[in-house]
Amino acid sequence: MAKAKILVVDDEEDIRELVELNLSHEGFKVLSCETGEEALEKAGSELPDLIILDLMLPGIDGLEVCKKLKSNLKTENIPVVMLTAKGEETDVVTGLEVGADDYVTKPFSGKVLVARVRRLLRKADVNTGDKAVLKIGDLVIDPNRREVLVKNKPVELTFTEFNILHVLAKRPGFVFTRYQIVDVLHGGDYIVTERAVDVQIVSLRKKLGTCGNYVETVRGVGYRFRD
Repeated sequence: MAKAKILVVDDEEDIRELVELNLSHEGFKVLSCETGEEALEKAGSELPDLIILDLMLPGIDGLEVCKKLKSNLKTENIPVVMLTAKGEETDVVTGLEVGADDYVTKPFSGKVLVARVRRLLRKADVNTGDKAVLKIGDLVIDPNRREVLVKNKPVELTFTEFNILHVLAKRPGFVFTRYQIVDVLHGGDYIVTERAVDVQIVSLRKKLGTCGNYVETVRGVGYRFRD
């Protein structure tokens, strides 16, 4: 892990230097750039182990960069930590929805940032082998292709919707609370309300059509995938 390659994307030179200093001190190899366009180019050519991405960038903003990274087969599995000066819940939820794996608000502690980076790299290592195709009735979930089929027809899910479905389907019958779902996907220190999870579930069921009833509500507790 000490030699992992990290791409830092921020248009503020002071922030870039601060992040680079903290990561380099911990033994990471650091690359940097200041625009979204450069970020997409470097991510595709360098294939870093993790990307630290500022939300507010000139040109293509951080949310759009993250969305493009996560929709590209070459870069979709690279963990993304979003840097943001905004602490509002809506910004956090939007970042998670387009595929961000974690976020850090400015001003931030160098130690906290390094700890987040290490946690995500460990998680990426653990998840590498978690790629078995799941077939349940008319539903097929392929994590390798990030593809879902219902009666052999593809279903277009967002990054977060796919992850929620995959987490639930891997443990049929197990009841997840809303915050357990968030914790499994992203870690336990996110500012996400129960309502945000409910909205994702409603959208997921609607898109799954006849297979939507596989995702069951356990009243007063959370959700489970039908056993």
